[in-house]
Amino acid sequence: MAAPVTAAEARTAWLEHLAQERRASPRTLEAYGFAAARYIAFLEHHRGESLSAKSLGTITAGEVRAWLAHLRSGETPLSPRSLSQALSAIRTFHRFLDRRLDTPNAAIALVRGPRVKPGAPRPVTEDQALGLIAEPALDPDREDWEVARDQAVLTLLYGCGLRISEALSLRRSDAPIPEQLRITGKGSKTRIVPTLPAVREAVDAYLAQVPFALGPDQPLFRAKRGGALSPRHVQATVQNLRSRLGLPASATPHALRHSFATHLLGAGADLRSIQELLGHASLSTTQRYTEVDAAALLSAYASAHPRA
Repeated sequence: MAAPVTAAEARTAWLEHLAQERRASPRTLEAYGFAAARYIAFLEHHRGESLSAKSLGTITAGEVRAWLAHLRSGETPLSPRSLSQALSAIRTFHRFLDRRLDTPNAAIALVRGPRVKPGAPRPVTEDQALGLIAEPALDPDREDWEVARDQAVLTLLYGCGLRISEALSLRRSDAPIPEQLRITGKGSKTRIVPTLPAVREAVDAYLAQVPFALGPDQPLFRAKRGGALSPRHVQATVQNLRSRLGLPASATPHALRHSFATHLLGAGADLRSIQELLGHASLSTTQRYTEVDAAALLSAYASAHPRA
């Protein structure tokens, strides 16, 4: 491919890099491509001329801030979170320009995005969590081993507070699941997670039915054709289950991890212990669950107190 001449050609080369070398998802490519297209269009209008790939190295911090202000105004202004995501995409674009097209721009590092307050986790209730785990058994289109697999994965998410990636990283040698499971999570941080009998039983039920011969170093959870089970499959499964159960869109696989923490907190567990179980590097991340628990208490008070 010839070296990009225009800014639009540089954007195309960047998206091809993300797709082919970084294996970015279609949704990421769409969001990043849209952000870069708006960025280039604004700058060309702002400067009153077409931009070359090289001229992207001359963009000033003030021009980037003006672009963010533009996105913040108009009939459909972007939220702080969306602005932050757009700026993140443009920073990635400029890193590509620097490393691959020899067009550095130090001004980008001077621009700070809007402060985004983390939203409180949105867990499901205990009954909803148990309903999600039980519902696969009612699907006539799934084979018995697939039902057992889906139930085992969901039980790990809710019973141990695992991320999807952590559950799917388990190997055949990790099962039968011991009473304490060693998990390596974000940042290669290792933690020990106690496992409930229900978790061990669910994984045992899956192992008794899985139709594939699994080597000790191979992924424990398998897709229908024998390959490793993907996070996308788990997400699609929960999406289908919540539709059948009439649950909101917030009932995601990660919501089961939130529920694990929130229900422990409601039962009297201390924050430091929950931090260790979840593998959070900072206690402030875990403290978000106190907002959820306090909200649940206020809701119960409002619905039950005779003077509420």
